[in-house]
Amino acid sequence: MKPYYQTIAPDYARHRRIHAGVLDGLISTARLGPSSSVLELGCGTGNYLAALDEAAACQCWGIDPSEAMLAEARTTCPKARFSCALAESVAVPSDHFDLVFAVDVIHYIADRPQAFQECRRVLRANGNLCLVTDSPEIIRTREPLSTYFPETVEAELARYPSLVTLGEELRTAGFSDIAEAKVEYRGELADIEPYRAKVFSSLRLISQAAYERGLQRMESDLTSRPISCVSRYVMLCAKKS
Repeated sequence: MKPYYQTIAPDYARHRRIHAGVLDGLISTARLGPSSSVLELGCGTGNYLAALDEAAACQCWGIDPSEAMLAEARTTCPKARFSCALAESVAVPSDHFDLVFAVDVIHYIADRPQAFQECRRVLRANGNLCLVTDSPEIIRTREPLSTYFPETVEAELARYPSLVTLGEELRTAGFSDIAEAKVEYRGELADIEPYRAKVFSSLRLISQAAYERGLQRMESDLTSRPISCVSRYVMLCAKKS
């Protein structure tokens, strides 16, 4: 998917937004403030780091394997420090961060055990790791994505690790106090340009015919009414033992 993120970066920066529940959860879990240091894995265009900087005034770092995404991130959050790197090889100091987090990224990481070892290395004692991800239930009930593009469901179920698997891997890596929390936001979709631009990577996993069929349905429905939108995540948080 790396070529996808090289080409999609401007549209991604324009259309993707933070989840307010995720932001609140990150701040409260790690009790973030001006003296806190945070690292985002797969920071993309920097939306969450910009929001954390504004809300908690913490010191923000971000890594991402896409230089195009980082170029957008440096504009979005100019105070943050960014580097082009993988989660498995984080070129940042040891024992430095109060919080390491990743939003909708875990399914891209090729070697999760190695990545979790790196997370533990860079966290301070009792530091927090937070993985924001999707459960099978969430994937099946995404609105409007799974409603209009049902073909994305099986493709997504195949690439997301289960919460049980993630919990086991975190314990093996030396994390404890593992806890799950669900966050949800409901609203209405009035503009389907993000779907036209395919800023949701799952739309790249289905056939062009399935994509066009779903897009036509969205366009038709939107002429008569707003489209219901529900954004859900599971926040899987753990502490460095």
